[in-house]
Order: sequence, then structure tokens, then C-alpha cells
Amino acid sequence: MMIASIDIQNGRAVQLVNGKTFALDGGDPLALAERFSLFGEIAVVDLDAALGTGSNEDLVLQLVSRYDCRVGGGIRDIEKARRLLDAGATRIMIGSRAEPDFLSQLPRDRLIASLDAFNGSVMTEGWTKTAAASLEDKIGQLAPLVSGFLCTQIEREGTMSGVDLGYVNTIKTMLAQAVFDGDFIFAGGVSRAEEVAALDALGVDAQVGMALYTGAFSQADALIACLKTDRPDGLYPTVVADEYGRSLGLVYSSADSLRAACGQRKGIYFSRTRGMWEKGLSSGAGQELLSVYADCDRDALQFTVKQHGAGFCHRRSFSCFGEGRAAALGGLPALERVVQQRQAELLAEDGDRQSYTRRLFLEPGLLNAKLIEEAAELAEAETAERTAEEAADLLYFMFVKLAKAGATLNEVQQILERRSRKLSRRPGNAKRPYEGKGNQQWQNGLH
Repeated sequence: MMIASIDIQNGRAVQLVNGKTFALDGGDPLALAERFSLFGEIAVVDLDAALGTGSNEDLVLQLVSRYDCRVGGGIRDIEKARRLLDAGATRIMIGSRAEPDFLSQLPRDRLIASLDAFNGSVMTEGWTKTAAASLEDKIGQLAPLVSGFLCTQIEREGTMSGVDLGYVNTIKTMLAQAVFDGDFIFAGGVSRAEEVAALDALGVDAQVGMALYTGAFSQADALIACLKTDRPDGLYPTVVADEYGRSLGLVYSSADSLRAACGQRKGIYFSRTRGMWEKGLSSGAGQELLSVYADCDRDALQFTVKQHGAGFCHRRSFSCFGEGRAAALGGLPALERVVQQRQAELLAEDGDRQSYTRRLFLEPGLLNAKLIEEAAELAEAETAERTAEEAADLLYFMFVKLAKAGATLNEVQQILERRSRKLSRRPGNAKRPYEGKGNQQWQNGLH
């Protein structure tokens, strides 16, 4: 659909015209990434590295550690490519080194070939040199080695002069001839949300910078332009899920409610009887909007939210499909929710003053001691039944530790997801004083 772009120069998000002329300073890349991340992946380009005038790698590494980012700009050696992928980049965009011998050393599903052309000629080295091979030849060579092609029409880049759909279709023909089955991302000249929709209808993602930075349209505008509905009232069915993917309910969105929800990052919807409404405004069970996605047919939406209060349903249950259904969809999130409720009661000086969870929050050292004790018992467990029991005990104390520190299971999952993207693996040897400890010595070693 649309990928927001953050081009970095001297630590700032900037926009250039034709890759040369400075046009504007877009501000702090981290703040922009937080804003853009509501709609999925972000494209991050290190312009200094691309031009060979410097590097913003430390900043890029911060971005990929927090957000889903595809990264490009000056990736010309395998070590740097692996470093970025290990740090959590979803994919890397390779331009100057988009050659079979280089790309074949990296996993296909993590690679995008950046084939940027000026008047039809492929450019490299930060768009300062002309490649020997033609665009069609490069696509033919690289199609088996990458999962996507980013094609920028340099003469239109940053100009907001409109998308050349004829040029886009020419590239689509080249991709079809190469029997390419991956993503086609296009950049250059996008000025209106309707152009994003026109590209989306062709199965092409638009990578957009200047139009977003200048306020020509918003990400929400682009999403709305791509949507369609066969409903007489023009509404879009909207599935609401929590951060663990558990269904909370089905509601409806209008264009106006969608803009409001995205702008305020709240659960704001459209009722067929009451009009636009904000979840939790009267009940206190509000929602923080985490992400918005359209389905494959562009006729339905999914809101991922962090649900506060009693839950989503007007009957004060967590899900409109019932508490039991919500629990069945995720025992760990349900356990986390119970622990967080106990913590909230403690802060409010409410609830059972004798609860064990309350003791864990209040008594210094008790929680750490129990974590060590339960980890030792899990290490000693041998049968499947005992191992499961001890793991359950340890998870309970883990959730109390997370809540006490202000962390969540969702944050743990995000860390695990980014770690799963690593190419390089450490040996994982035990640290002292645990090194060389056997089953019989484990508990003594911990204590």
C-alpha cells in the first residue's frame, strides 16, 4: 500500500529533490518513526552512507531496535548487511552492490534490490554514477535473489509532480518477464493520496516522503483512498484486536472516524446509530491505537489496540465474544492481565490486602528469591508434567517482575521477534557462576 520514508542526513530526517537539492528538514527521525509506525513498516535510508560522506548507523540501529524498518543507503559490504539484519531490520535495500555475487551471500527473503533510474538509466553510488547494465537486464539478473524491487524514478523524486503510471507499467512488464513473484515498490513524484491508490490497484506499494513531510496528504488519507466498500452507508467493517491478536469485537469505521483515530491514536469508531464515538470516553475503558491495517481486498480494517479498563464489551467483559473465549485465545496475556489488575488495586489501596501477589510487590527481596527458586526447580524437573508445572510457576513470577518494572509481555514478544531476524548466532554458553553446573549442583549454584 504505502511505505513512509525517512531519509537521514547528519542525524536529521531530510527531503531532497532529485536526490541532490536540499528541500526541507523533517526533524528527529525517532519522532517521525513513532508517528509513521502506526501503519506498519518504515523505509529508512542513510543518505550520508549512500553518498560516502559519513554514516548515521548508530541512529539507524536505534530505529530498527524499536520499529519495523527496511533499511538502505551505503550497504556495500556483507558485514554491514549482516549487522543491520542482526539488529532487527526486516529487510535491507541494496543499490550499488545489487549484484548476484553479493546478494547470493544473504537470505532472499530479507533483500530488496534498489534499482533507481534517471531517464531510464540505473544510477548507483548515491545516484552519482551510471550503471553499465540496463534496468531490464538488472531485473532479469536479480529476480531469483531478492524478495522485492524498489524502483525510484529519480527525475521525479521529491518534485511531487505526479506518478508516471506508464513508467510503472513498463517496469511491471519487466518483472513479469523475469517471472518475479515478490514485492514491487515505487518512488518518485507521488503528490496525492489517489496516486497511492492507483499504484495499490496495480499491486504496487508507494514509498513516499515529500508528500507526507509537506502535508500534501496523510498516511490515513492514503489508506482511505485505497479502501472500498459495497455498503450503502459507506462504512468499513473494523475488527478490533488487542496487542496479542485476541479479538475484542467488530465495529465500523468511516473516513472521518478513521482520520480521527489515526490522528489521536485512540479507538474511535462510527456507530450506525450514534455516529462517531470514542471507546471509553464515558466508561474509562479507553484504547490506545497501536496499528491500523487493511485486509487484502481493501474492504475491511483491523485495529490493534491496547485495551484499558474492564474491557472492550459494553457488558464489562474483556471481549464481545466472552471472557472465556478471550482467555482461550491466550493464557499468558490473561495471566498478565490478572497480575496488572492486582498491581492497580495495590496502587489504589483496594482489593485483597492478604493476596500473595500483593506480598510480591511489597516485600523487598521476596520476588527475586522466588524467581531464583522457581528457575532452579524448573532446571531440576525431568518429567513432562513436572516441567510444565514448574514452568507455569516461573511464568507467574516473571509476570510480577515485568509489571513491577513497568514492562509487558508484548515488549518481550517484540524483542523475541527482532531476535528471530538475526543471521549471526552466539554459541550460548553458560555464564559464570553457572558454567559447568550439573543437575545436582544447579540449585546450590543459583544460591
